[in-house]
Amino acid sequence: MYKITFLIFFLSLSFLSKAQDIVADQILGEWLNEEKDMRIEIYKNGSEYLGKLMWAQNYFEADGKTFRKDISNTDKSLRTRSLHNIDILHDFTFTEDIWDNGKMYDPKSGKTYNCLMKFKDETLEIRSYVGIPLFGRSTYWKRSL
Repeated sequence: MYKITFLIFFLSLSFLSKAQDIVADQILGEWLNEEKDMRIEIYKNGSEYLGKLMWAQNYFEADGKTFRKDISNTDKSLRTRSLHNIDILHDFTFTEDIWDNGKMYDPKSGKTYNCLMKFKDETLEIRSYVGIPLFGRSTYWKRSL
């Protein structure tokens, strides 16, 4: 009897953790930012969620072939790197209905902000901030087709 009770308890915990993974993974895929000038792919590495820059308006140099460099970066050693496929979202973890404890890099300004993300209808709300979320700014991303 104890073995059956233990088995049922173990299986129910297993199903709950799988259900949370399914909810957490709904963020995966390609997204367009609010201005529709960047496309970001959100992917998972272990238990962390990251986002890499797949495309951006003015993504190439004047020749139309060479990717632009990260010239606005506050870290001088990173200014020579290509913007192609750089991670602009990193360190997000899923808790309840929020992806939190992450950072967002803005390649336009070269600054990195604390960030949290959550779904609002079919839109991904991204709240970037310095200090606490109350003093931040939200932007809304749509899934890329």
